[in-house]
Amino acid sequence: MSRSISPSMSRSISPSRQKVVKTKPRGFDEESVSVFAKIIHSDIHMEDHIWALLPEDLLMEVLARVPPFLIFRLMPVCRRWNSILQDRSFLAAHSRVPSHGPCLLTFWKSSQAYQCSVFSLPLKTWYKIPFAFLPDWAFWLVGSSGGLLCLSGYDGLDFKILVCNPLTQTWKVLPSMHHNQQRQLTLVVDKVDCTFKVIATGGDILGDQTLPTEVYYSRLDSWSVHQVMPAVTLCSSKMAFCDSRLYLETLSPLGLMMYRVDMGQWEHIPAKFPRSLLDGYLVAGAKKRLFLVGRIGLFSTLQSIRIWELDHAKTAWVEISRMPPKYFRALLRLSADRFDCFGQDNQICFTSWNQGKGLLYDVDKKAWSWIVGWVIQLCSTQELTVDFDAVESEPLVDGKCGKMGTVLCW
Repeated sequence: MSRSISPSMSRSISPSRQKVVKTKPRGFDEESVSVFAKIIHSDIHMEDHIWALLPEDLLMEVLARVPPFLIFRLMPVCRRWNSILQDRSFLAAHSRVPSHGPCLLTFWKSSQAYQCSVFSLPLKTWYKIPFAFLPDWAFWLVGSSGGLLCLSGYDGLDFKILVCNPLTQTWKVLPSMHHNQQRQLTLVVDKVDCTFKVIATGGDILGDQTLPTEVYYSRLDSWSVHQVMPAVTLCSSKMAFCDSRLYLETLSPLGLMMYRVDMGQWEHIPAKFPRSLLDGYLVAGAKKRLFLVGRIGLFSTLQSIRIWELDHAKTAWVEISRMPPKYFRALLRLSADRFDCFGQDNQICFTSWNQGKGLLYDVDKKAWSWIVGWVIQLCSTQELTVDFDAVESEPLVDGKCGKMGTVLCW
């Protein structure tokens, strides 16, 4: 439908009189504020044949500025675009473009099929991603990092692990571990050299067998065996990877178990937990920061959610923030309500299963905000029966993530 344009709008605008609009999307730092000129070119109409005649290098530069979670929508446009979007030179060009900003990736399995969606914090919009490309045995989501997902399951009697990229719809089955049993797994993506690791810790989940720690290196496409984790009583299966170290909460001995991936060794950190801690989640932050998020209080009227940071020098937890009462009451209306917590780069996300809400906390800005459309996102799918997990990720694009071929890490 055409729209009438006044003559005044059709005239060219002097650069000195261009209207400058400053935007600061949620999730961006101060230096990420974008300034752009709002220029109206009503007399220019880009014909289809002009787009078709664009030089490939220029078209590649245009497509490289598309947010990574929308690239898969452009592949079916035509054969030319599909070829460009899967070319390594395009992936390299995309990696040179300034980051789109942090995203929230949600993944779950309904009664019928896998579901996957991305929430862009700068755009404040949800985008659905098709997720019907995995084998049926990939049942459990066990790890996520840098836009990649790690899933495991049993193919007959064999325990298998795969790493997939939901954007490029590519996946790779990892070779079997030396001690191929179902275990706690952690996926870690190295954005600098575009490789990933999978760390297998603890003993056999289905038994009492003590097993050595194993690490899969994508560059070598093989597992290496490391030290056995000392006998401890874990608080939960929640883990956090920060500064090449893997952290787990322990009850006996009280504190943290830390695994140095570069040295292949386990250490105990005697950092006592805050008193009356009911739920505790370890969250990895930026620049070697490690956070503990938990609910405090024995009675519903006195409960609150607080955030602590580990003081590495004093091996003690220091409180840095508390969730305001209005957010706490909206997120957890009952004392028995369950919440989950995860985060990355000093942004912490809280989700409530019973209330169907998502809350975001920016540690640097000390700002709380609701995630728009969270309830609609969950209710628009089938009943959530098994496997719900989420991860914040910073878009990163490159064409050589391990040996998965041409993939897209973001």
